[in-house]
Amino acid sequence: MNPNSILGRYLSKQIVVTFLLVLSTIMGIIMMFDAVEALRRISGREDVGMSYVVEYVITRLPQTVDRVLPFIMMVAAMITFWKVSKSNEYVIIRSSGVSVWGFLMPVLSAVFVVGVINVALINPISSKMYEMHETIKYRFVTRNPEAMLFSSKGLWIREAISDDKILVLKAKSLRQEENEVLSMQDVIILEMDRQSQIVKRVEALLGELKDNKLHLRGVKVFESGKETKTVAHTEYDTGINIERIKENFIDPDAISVWELPDTIKFYESSGFAADRHKMRYLSLLASPFLLVAMVLISALFALKPNMRQGGVMFLIVAGITTGFVIYFSSQLIYAFGINGYIPIWFAVWSPTLVVALLGISAMIQKEEG
Repeated sequence: MNPNSILGRYLSKQIVVTFLLVLSTIMGIIMMFDAVEALRRISGREDVGMSYVVEYVITRLPQTVDRVLPFIMMVAAMITFWKVSKSNEYVIIRSSGVSVWGFLMPVLSAVFVVGVINVALINPISSKMYEMHETIKYRFVTRNPEAMLFSSKGLWIREAISDDKILVLKAKSLRQEENEVLSMQDVIILEMDRQSQIVKRVEALLGELKDNKLHLRGVKVFESGKETKTVAHTEYDTGINIERIKENFIDPDAISVWELPDTIKFYESSGFAADRHKMRYLSLLASPFLLVAMVLISALFALKPNMRQGGVMFLIVAGITTGFVIYFSSQLIYAFGINGYIPIWFAVWSPTLVVALLGISAMIQKEEG
């Protein structure tokens, strides 16, 4: 069936409208639970008001919805197929000579377009909001005096090295060398007191992090009321090491699909692995196809010529259970991919391909039966 035909547009509209209704319902439920969680976290904090709770909930919402989007689409498809089956529209369409694939084509096309829009347009917005959420959570929920960020803009570190001294370090570029050594260029260090007043500024052409010590070469020291000093070498004790830097890579969920390739290239050029970011990038590319595969599975359970009342609940439970099995299986395979047991591309695409092949096989059997 041509998706642009009258019947094709009707079926496309049905799945899109139902998807938006289910999406709105799920968003409301997610916001309610997130609000309760945010209130629990800030209980006893007099410096945090309700406005921050609202920001916390709203900025977290898009990323949470993105994670459950396949389930939302599956539920929307099951409702749509159940409606057309219950009203005998499916029987009438099939009786007119339209194959099951002709019936599904407009629905699958609409779902694929929704997936592409989500990746290309919605993802950059949700990534930015998730980045804001992480900032809000850090500022208003935690009291950790230390912070670290390693991105394409360089390395930023805030570390309390004593009871009355805080260091803020910025390195323009860095690279992991052999023997757990991290080399840096264009290093700037600000020494501050507990009131965040700058006491000293140190600039260095080169830096080297090794054995919990930061060695600086080509150093200039600036202090208020004193002349600028130039020294060949100085060093700082630090609790920062390569493993902690790896743990503080910018979260892949906070990077849009358009920026991920450059971010991956930056981390790899710095000598670090970027497996989590590769996994996120490939998962985004595969997500429209996963949505289509979930719709095929939904059709298997909800697209029946004779939808009797007694079997509706069983089909719904079976469909939802299948969705959970697919989700947890895919997460397990993703974990294998991130930890290097299987190739990342295989970890991302295999769940989608398996689900799609199962759905196609079942629909072929339905067509022949």
